[in-house]
Amino acid sequence: MKDPRLNKLAKLLLSHSLKLGEKEKVIISAVPSSKPLVKEIMKEAYALGVIPFIVWQEEETNRIMLEHAPDEQFRLHDKWFLELFKNADAFLAIQGEENDAEFGSVPSDQFVKHGKLMKTSDDYLYENLKWVLFEYPTPGAAQKAKMNFDQFYDYVLDVSTADYDAMHQAQQPLKNLMELTDRVRIVGPGTDIVFSIKDIPAVICAGTHNVPDGEVYTAPVKDSVNGTITYNTPSPYQGVVHQNVSLTFKNGRIIKAVSDQTDKLNEVLDTDEGARYIGEFALGLNPVIKEPMGNILFDEKISGSLHFTPGDSYDETENGNSSSVHWDMVLIQRPEYGGGEIYFDDVLIRKDGLFVLEELKGLNP
Repeated sequence: MKDPRLNKLAKLLLSHSLKLGEKEKVIISAVPSSKPLVKEIMKEAYALGVIPFIVWQEEETNRIMLEHAPDEQFRLHDKWFLELFKNADAFLAIQGEENDAEFGSVPSDQFVKHGKLMKTSDDYLYENLKWVLFEYPTPGAAQKAKMNFDQFYDYVLDVSTADYDAMHQAQQPLKNLMELTDRVRIVGPGTDIVFSIKDIPAVICAGTHNVPDGEVYTAPVKDSVNGTITYNTPSPYQGVVHQNVSLTFKNGRIIKAVSDQTDKLNEVLDTDEGARYIGEFALGLNPVIKEPMGNILFDEKISGSLHFTPGDSYDETENGNSSSVHWDMVLIQRPEYGGGEIYFDDVLIRKDGLFVLEELKGLNP
């Protein structure tokens, strides 16, 4: 029996997230397990007069390509994808992790080359197309979330089909406050860090680029970060999961980085100069997402969390930092995770994961 939430999700992705209209063209990059959703998206696209194109992606064959591809293949892929994107209006990525260690055997220099040699088409996509990312439920992801598959499937579909218009409205006071703020201080176990967000825009995330969603992000002034932050959730990157990551900053630059895999952590941070500076600061606000599962699309939205991201900054919150790395690392500040405080210009705005200012209490679960 067909799940009616799939049709609801298809409508949300096409109409709310991508805002597609008649005769617009959308590229749907999808994993094979997501075929039930892709079928609903195609039906809904044709009902809207939208033209869908399907590109199937598969983890194991992508891993083999990344392990062995010569530079020329990446250059050709960049050329082909650029031409594809130039003939489209929107891009819908449907991921679905089957094995979180699948890409762990790929040499790090191959990831670096892939990022650099595919940059032209990637930049064109993000700068010129409407785009959204969705994570389809899989048994592998359910295992990481410590749920059986049926529980996880229901959880993903329920949290993904939230009332994003109401979410947008609730986030507006936080956006306004962030754009009036200069100095931010974050305090917690193993964490005491200060930085400025002065004159950098804040962006509301309510189902336009990620589903599920729920965050407001900005970026620190590049050289303003000083102190130490210690993350208390798993930090996956390129098939390797890091635990207990702690970063120490001086004038914006990471001068010390440790984890349970310190050598591999520093290998990523040495990818390029920008990887040791921060490109994003965001507060997680989704009231239904509570626990980390090693999937950043969910984890960065955790209620009572923040993420402080080494690497590239977004165009909307440009702080002058450029990198092939953008590594979202999450710190949860609810009491059961050790608590913590956030101050804006020396005023306490959030304590132990709950907002204390009256105008922000609408964001509390």
